[in-house]
Amino acid sequence: MDATLTGFHHVKFPVSDIRRSLTWYERVLGFRVQLEFVEDGVLEGVALTDPGETVSLALRHDPGHVAGLSGFDPVALCVPAEAALQTWRRRLDDLGETHGGIVTGHVGSVLVGLRDPDGIEIRFYCPGGAA
Repeated sequence: MDATLTGFHHVKFPVSDIRRSLTWYERVLGFRVQLEFVEDGVLEGVALTDPGETVSLALRHDPGHVAGLSGFDPVALCVPAEAALQTWRRRLDDLGETHGGIVTGHVGSVLVGLRDPDGIEIRFYCPGGAA
């Protein structure tokens, strides 16, 4: 038996309003829809990917679980270099998205404080960078 892991398949977030969250993830992070999950004629979830198809994210309509993640930072998106982290900071500023800026992490630099419509914090992490 080969028990090797090769990474994450996807990360799934509960959301209170699927359309509102989908619009935010498309506009702010540049994600696009790969697959829609329609149940009884109602959009209940979406599978998303970034433009480079390196990150897969799922959003699932589940208002009962949203409050448990609000204010928490369950995921940090990896960027390749400090310059990319600065580009994301400028992009968020240009979009008028509130964030906490770039800080020094335990290893590298982290752009903190970006929150999706349900308050889930999305971080950008540059393992080799310095703030």
